[in-house]
Amino acid sequence: MFEKASREQLRRMYADAWRKHRAGEALEPLEKQIAELVAEHPEYQSLIEDPDGVLAAEFTPEGGQSNPFLHMGMHLAIREQAGTNRPAGFTAAYQNAVRKLGAHEAEHAIMECLGTALWEAQRFGRPPDEQAYLECVKRLS
Repeated sequence: MFEKASREQLRRMYADAWRKHRAGEALEPLEKQIAELVAEHPEYQSLIEDPDGVLAAEFTPEGGQSNPFLHMGMHLAIREQAGTNRPAGFTAAYQNAVRKLGAHEAEHAIMECLGTALWEAQRFGRPPDEQAYLECVKRLS
């Protein structure tokens, strides 16, 4: 689903999941995960609640803004990795980091590792180094 979705479709998915959550409507499993993330990030809620504004918003480092969709998307990716143990050994490293830092802060720390792995892969034109990523996560605990 994510491979073929445009930026607008992804942002709309976040807005729709949050709207449905606030209205008490039934949520699909992914919508539930998204709504939980938005609930964990009150600083993004007013943005998500303005679907037209959120679709047009630009988040650039030059503007001093972090991209809330990238941030929450990384949370989703990390939770998926923990659930599937990919790379092998990730679940144990994740759980150790959670025990030490708490779930939300552990995921924020792991984001640094993930961001580095993705940046290096892009810079060098190769797949992410899963072992280097895993070692970074292990060092958090």
